[in-house]
Amino acid sequence: MSQALAAFNAFGAESFSSMMCQQAPYFSTIQPTLVELKQGYAEAKVPFRKEITNHLGTVHAIAMCNAAELVAGLMTDATIPSGARWIPQSMSVNYLAKAKTDLRAIANGEGIAWDSAGQKIVPVSVIDEDGQTVFTAEITMNVKLG
Repeated sequence: MSQALAAFNAFGAESFSSMMCQQAPYFSTIQPTLVELKQGYAEAKVPFRKEITNHLGTVHAIAMCNAAELVAGLMTDATIPSGARWIPQSMSVNYLAKAKTDLRAIANGEGIAWDSAGQKIVPVSVIDEDGQTVFTAEITMNVKLG
């Protein structure tokens, strides 16, 4: 089991989210709360706040990229074989609608072959409070087996 998954299970969502933002301070800009983490799946809530809005009063594109990278990375870490390593290599994003509410970022890697090394494309969706997908991303993770 990955250290991140073990810590999430041991400390719970609130404490883990706080510790995660101390370990990687840039994520604290979106004040995420990881609500679920398991092999093949990660979900985080991002509250709507003025500090992450753009000139239109909607959630800034880069704030949604930040949330996408967070859940994709944690899901990858929780899913790869013991001793493997990973690093994000690229990100392709689509902005589908204005984000005007709290958001949920979801990475679902259940269909990915994690038992081999190489590039793994992790899909991420960002959904608003009305259930509308406002943003999608594909994050390529470079996985090395150890």
